[in-house]
Amino acid sequence: MLSLSEKYPEAVGYAVAAHAKQPRKGTTIPYVSHVIAVSALVIEHGGNEDQAIAGLLHDVLEDCGPDHGPKIAERFGEHVLRMVEGLTDGLPDAEGEKPLWRHRKQSYLKHLESAELDVVLVSACDKLHNATAIADDHAAIGDAVFDRFSQKKPGTVWYYRELARIISGRLGPDHPLVGKLNATLKRWVS
Repeated sequence: MLSLSEKYPEAVGYAVAAHAKQPRKGTTIPYVSHVIAVSALVIEHGGNEDQAIAGLLHDVLEDCGPDHGPKIAERFGEHVLRMVEGLTDGLPDAEGEKPLWRHRKQSYLKHLESAELDVVLVSACDKLHNATAIADDHAAIGDAVFDRFSQKKPGTVWYYRELARIISGRLGPDHPLVGKLNATLKRWVS
């Protein structure tokens, strides 16, 4: 059984504060619900405390700014920061703009093919939670769910199929996360 130290509730607080005013795309759901769910999936699938903390903080650099990097390293350690960096698919520039979506996603997929397995596990949990949210909303509103994203259905389907392929190759086709991700994608990928 995983034993969590005082760093874990501190990381929960950090994630809540960092994402305090952010909703999930196209919803009124507080964004922090996503990172808490990702962290829970990490714990449920055998991750260690650093991976669970990285799950909580995986979008902080990308969505809240790179100035959080030194704070994450100081409070949660260099290993957590390296994982968070490995889970980040693009940092905003000085004007708050990220590189083009397709370029970011292709770079992230290439990175995932050789990333440390601790990063791959957290990424799989992140992508599973996102895919589940898409599937749930797709069941309610159909393809209109893709209107909330910068990429419509074909681009999103391409990206998630590639993620599933790479995660399967890295974690193994029999890993429970691979089966769950593939089953979830079947709910909205056609």
